[in-house]
Amino acid sequence: MNVKSLADPRPRPRTPLTLPDARLDLRIMNPVPPSAKRVPSQRSHHGDTVTDEYAWLTDSKAPDTIAYLEAENAYTESLTAGLAGLRKVIFGEIKARTQETDLSVPVRKGRYWRYSRTVEGQQYALHCRREVRPGEVTPPMPEDGKPLDGEEVLLDGNQVAEGQKFFSLGAYSVSHDDKLLAYSTDFAGDERFTLRIKNLVTGEILPDEVPGTFYGCAWSLDATALFYVTVDDAWRPYRVWRHAVGTAADADVLVFEEADQRFWVSIGASRSERYIAIRTASVLTSEVRLLDAARPTQEAVVVAPRRQGVEYDVEDAADRLLVLHNDSGSAGDDGGKEDFELATAALPGAGDTTDWTPLVPHSPGTRLLGMDAFADYTVVYYRRDGLTGLRVLPADAGPGSGGRDISFPEPIYSVGPGANPEFATTTFRLSYTSMVTPGSVYDCDLATGALTLLKQQPVLPSPSGVAYDPADYEQHREWALAADGTQVPLSIVCRKGTPRDGSAPCLLYGYGSYEHSIDPSFSISRLSLLDRGFVFAIAHIRGGGEMGRAWYTHGKLLEKRNTFTDFVACAEHLVAARWTSPSRLVARGGSAGGLLMGAVANLAPRQFAGIVAQVPFVDALNTILDPSLPLTVTEWEEWGDPLHNADVYAYMKSYAPYENVAAVDYPAIFALTSLNDTRVSFHEPAKWMARLRATATGGPFLLKTEMVAGHGGRSGRYDAWEEEALVLAWIVETAGGSR
Repeated sequence: MNVKSLADPRPRPRTPLTLPDARLDLRIMNPVPPSAKRVPSQRSHHGDTVTDEYAWLTDSKAPDTIAYLEAENAYTESLTAGLAGLRKVIFGEIKARTQETDLSVPVRKGRYWRYSRTVEGQQYALHCRREVRPGEVTPPMPEDGKPLDGEEVLLDGNQVAEGQKFFSLGAYSVSHDDKLLAYSTDFAGDERFTLRIKNLVTGEILPDEVPGTFYGCAWSLDATALFYVTVDDAWRPYRVWRHAVGTAADADVLVFEEADQRFWVSIGASRSERYIAIRTASVLTSEVRLLDAARPTQEAVVVAPRRQGVEYDVEDAADRLLVLHNDSGSAGDDGGKEDFELATAALPGAGDTTDWTPLVPHSPGTRLLGMDAFADYTVVYYRRDGLTGLRVLPADAGPGSGGRDISFPEPIYSVGPGANPEFATTTFRLSYTSMVTPGSVYDCDLATGALTLLKQQPVLPSPSGVAYDPADYEQHREWALAADGTQVPLSIVCRKGTPRDGSAPCLLYGYGSYEHSIDPSFSISRLSLLDRGFVFAIAHIRGGGEMGRAWYTHGKLLEKRNTFTDFVACAEHLVAARWTSPSRLVARGGSAGGLLMGAVANLAPRQFAGIVAQVPFVDALNTILDPSLPLTVTEWEEWGDPLHNADVYAYMKSYAPYENVAAVDYPAIFALTSLNDTRVSFHEPAKWMARLRATATGGPFLLKTEMVAGHGGRSGRYDAWEEEALVLAWIVETAGGSR
C-alpha cells in the first residue's frame, strides 16, 4: 500500500509529432503494449509456494521500474490519443458548468467569519476571514463569489504551491486568540507534511518548522503550545508531540506514544475549547484521552480504558460528556450494541467517566454515526434504511426522550453536519445533496427545526448555453437480489426519457469496505455522462455501511466475497431491469473499490464492457502479508491476518485480483495510480497490468501513473478536471456513448 516517495525531477523527453519521424508515426498508429520482464520470486506461506514474476516492480527507485511505468504511460497516451477531441469537450463542459470564482458559506467563529474562495484560473483555494460587523447574523455571501469587503487572506494555496507540481494541506488551524495559524504542506503526494506557523498579526512565517508530520493539529487555549502527530516507518500515526511556539522542533516533547501496531492516533480540539482529545483506534477498538487545553503540560486523562471490540468516541457538553459507543455493558449481555448507543458520563475530575447512562438507546437498524454537542442542544446523525438523518435533542434531554428528526422530501438523498465551530449557538449548519440536487448548505434553527437555505452549489449553463434543470433528470432507489437472498440497494440517476430497453450506456460505481458509505450525491462532471444518455448507478454493497454495522461485518474478513458478488448482482439487476446491457456497462471504483474492480473482472468478465480502477488495491494478499508496509498490521482486523492464519491466507488468495488473473477474455481496463501513493502503492496496478498482458486476452489494458502525486491523484482543480475528462472520455468510448 505504500512505497517511499520517488519522483524523477527530470521531464521525460517528448518528440514533437510534427517532426518527420516515420518510425514515431508508425508507433503512434500501431502502438505495442509494454511487456514487463519476468524475474521469478518465490513466496511461501502455510505450505503454499507461489512464484511472483513481477515482484521486482515494488522497487520505486530502480531504473527498470521507472522505465516500465513511463512505457505504460506512453502506451496509454498513444492508445487514448483518439479521445483528445472528446476529452477537450468534456473538460470544457466541466469548466463551463463550474462557477470558477466562488466563495464557501462563511462560518462564524468568535469575532470572525471564516471561509474559503476560489478564483478563476487559479488551481487552489484561498483561506480567508472577515470580522463580524455589528448586527450581522446572516453570513455575508456575494453572489459573484468575489472577496468580501474587508477580507483578510490567511493562506493562499496558489502562493504556497508556486513552482510545485503537487500541493496538499494536511493541517489548518487558527489559534483560539485568532493570532496564529498552524498549517502543513505536502509537495510530493506521500502524505508527509511539514508543519509551519504564521503570525496573523504581522503576516510573518515563524521560524518554527516541523517536518514529517501527519494530518491535523490542535492549539492549547493560550496558543503557547501546538500539538501534532507523527508516523512510524509503516506510515502509522502513533506519536503525539507538544511544540512550544518559538522553539526548535528538536525540543518538542513527546506527549503520547501508541505501541500497539494495530492502533493509529489522531488529535483535535473540542468545540467547547475545554479539551484536546487524543484518539487511538484500531478497526474494532478505540480509546480517548482528554487533555485540559488550559493546562497543556499536564497529563491527558483516559475516559475509558480500551477493551477489545468496544468502540467509543466522546464530546464534552456543558456539564457532562456525551459518549457514542457499542459496548454491551457486561459479558453475557445482548452481544453488543452493534448499531451504537449515545450515553452520558461525568466530565474528567467530576465523577466516573466510565459510568455511561443511556441517552439515545441502541436501536437495531438505526446506526448512530456521530454527534455534535452544543451548549443547549445535541445533534445526532444516523443511518436508517440506507439513508442518512439528523436528530436534534435539547441539552437537558433525558434517556429515550426522542428529540426531533429533520425531514427531507426526496426519495434518496444524503444529509450530514457542516462546519459548526461555535459551542454557544442556536443554529446548526448542515449539508444536503441528492443525485439531482446540487450540494446545499442550510442553517437549522435548533429550537424549531426550521431550515434556511444559505447556498446551493452553482451549476452554470453548458457550453451550448443549456441551463441545468433538476426536473430534466430522475433518480430511483432499486434493489438487487444477491445470491444468498440479500437485497442490495442501488441509487440510480438518468435523464428523463432515457430508454429502458437495454440500449442505454451505464456506469456502475462501487466501494464496499471499511464501513464507508457511498451515499447519493450530485456531481457536475457526471452531467457529461447523463447528457450523453448514460445511466449512472451506485451499488451500495456489503462491506460499506449503508445499511448499518451488520452490512459492514458481512462484507469483511472471511465474508469479503459478499462485496464482490453483491456488485455483480447489481450489474445483473441493471441488465435484467433493462437499464443497460453488458456491452454498454462500465464499472468504476478506487482504492479498496479498486480491489472490487479487480475481483469482479475475474468473477464476471463478460458482464462489463469496461472497468476503471483508480489507485486499485489489487495485490491485496502480498501487501497484507508484509507487516513492514504501511497500513498492513492496522488492517488485519479488516481483511484478516494471512501471515499467521492459514484459513485467512487461503481465503484472500481465492479473491485477490492479482492472484486470480486467468487466460480468458477480459473487458477493457483502465487503471490509474500515483508513484508517491502511501495508501495503495503504485506497484499493485503495475504488477496487475503486467500479469493481465501476459496471461489474459481481451482488453485493451491501460495503466496511467502520475509521477508526482498521491492517493487522490493530481492536486490542482484544473489538473483534476483534465484527469476526470480523460476517464469520462474513455468511459463514453468504451460504453458506446454519444460523443
